[in-house]
Amino acid sequence: MANEKTVKPETMSNEFIKKDRMRYVKNKLSGNLAVLAIILNALFFISIYKSNVGQYYYKPLIGASIVYNLLFMMIVFLVSEGSKNYQINYSYVAIPVAVLQFARILVYPRMAHNATTLTTGVEEQVMKDAQFTRLVIYLVGSGVCLLLSAVIGIIRCNMLKKHIEEIEN
Repeated sequence: MANEKTVKPETMSNEFIKKDRMRYVKNKLSGNLAVLAIILNALFFISIYKSNVGQYYYKPLIGASIVYNLLFMMIVFLVSEGSKNYQINYSYVAIPVAVLQFARILVYPRMAHNATTLTTGVEEQVMKDAQFTRLVIYLVGSGVCLLLSAVIGIIRCNMLKKHIEEIEN
């Protein structure tokens, strides 16, 4: 009797089946959270640039922001596909990208919220409180979804790796 643990056979069997099923089923939760991060980032991007006051956003920084948004969406899409297939390296890539989402709050949203511009002879605040709050929610939501995607991906990848090692031994 190789297995003399006090674990019920049906519980052990269900746990084994649950882990073994991971070999054939994609990690949809991790992948879908990454896609949600892309959607929230797109909402941020649309919201900030459609509300241009005067010529405030027409500066060289906008080019860098547009390039970053394109790179973000491309990288996170690759993270989504990689984490769905239990490739742990993609989950590790998601962590610094998520941190950058939090740091972005300090760039355009904060700068625009604190800035005023002259339009038709009247000084006007570039970004009002409601829009600033909405943009912060989009960026924080995107960062949180990406972090959750990474953590879930890492946990599930390690769980599957350990299960495969147990089967092979």
